[in-house]
Amino acid sequence: MKLVVIGSNSAGNSYLLQGENETLLIECGVHFSKIKKALGYNLQNVSAIVTHSHGDHSKSIKDVLNAGIPVWAGVETFKALGIESHHRAKTIVQGLSYKIGNFKVKPFNVNHDVPCLGFLIQHPECGLTLFLTDTYFCDYVFPGLNNIIVECNHAEDIISSNGTPRFLHDRIIQSHMNLETCKSLLKANDLSCVNNIVLIHLSDSNSDEKRFKREITELTGKEVHIATAGLSIKFNKTAI
Repeated sequence: MKLVVIGSNSAGNSYLLQGENETLLIECGVHFSKIKKALGYNLQNVSAIVTHSHGDHSKSIKDVLNAGIPVWAGVETFKALGIESHHRAKTIVQGLSYKIGNFKVKPFNVNHDVPCLGFLIQHPECGLTLFLTDTYFCDYVFPGLNNIIVECNHAEDIISSNGTPRFLHDRIIQSHMNLETCKSLLKANDLSCVNNIVLIHLSDSNSDEKRFKREITELTGKEVHIATAGLSIKFNKTAI
């Protein structure tokens, strides 16, 4: 399996988990043309999951649905976007597990300013993957992880020193995960079987890619990647 990053910032977030015979699209917050290009214009055996209704995560959701791709998300997301009655809109509930092809997806609630879900994604090729974004804190630990895709949006010292307007400063720290919280989350989990840690949704003005990668690598000893558009990496259950 491979992970492909289509976009990962406030301008739009979208990722592919591409297996030998099927693909899971995670988020569709970019123009649909970018998603189609990343898929090689092959929409066969593609399903999608979406965390929440904000445009940088759901921008092209209607185009995705109308292209024949089923989308799995919380009922609040579909209602906010006015598409709860679409026949390909599949409502999911936190705490339950769903079979999407050979992907097994378990959503859980996270701490954002609108209803939002994180996902545990299991597949024979990639093992157990955590996908966690748009939350300032995570209430859970996750045993048996093989890969981690996690938000590391900003650093408190950077956002406090760069003149960010107070209303924006407060919204960011109350709805997005900072570097120290990300590190605490990783320390709380057993990383012994983890192959990749992918840091996503970095703020353009309140983050530092080199610093974040260095500090997370030093903390975990794992292969750490910064999600940038066009990144493609092996995302298997083992390091092979």
